[in-house]
Amino acid sequence: MNLHDIPVTTIDGRQTTMGEFKGRTLLVVNVASQCGFTPQYRGLEHLWREFRDRGLTVIGFPCDQFGHQEPGTDAEIAQFCERRYDVTFPMMAKIEVNGDGAHALYQLLKREKPGLLGTEAIKWNFTKFLVGPDGTVEKRYAPNETPEEIGRELAKRLGT
Repeated sequence: MNLHDIPVTTIDGRQTTMGEFKGRTLLVVNVASQCGFTPQYRGLEHLWREFRDRGLTVIGFPCDQFGHQEPGTDAEIAQFCERRYDVTFPMMAKIEVNGDGAHALYQLLKREKPGLLGTEAIKWNFTKFLVGPDGTVEKRYAPNETPEEIGRELAKRLGT
């Protein structure tokens, strides 16, 4: 299956596919509201605002598979993101990223760009994937790689 053919649901319940983002560079992130990395929402929003007119879309996928750090409903998550971090980048409905219930998008991302020592599993919240405009999975970033660090790469790639 091509990345752009994968169905997704927005955080407000709208059914679509990743094809909605075809032709854009994507930064796909599994997010959580009660994680030590949660303040990265601020940096992710900054990347979205800085680079969206140059072809970047940041997409958040809430996930509750790591330490029960995303316990809320989609509506609660959306409200938290808006109120606490002024998130305006696209957010999707809560998904699983590992195991038998892993979303098709994450199955593809992990297969295309495995992590350290070739392991496919997502190890924690705020793992990030860079996807090219054609749907090619180009890079995987660990949770501790900050949006600010990624922004330096994006500036070179997308222009400053």
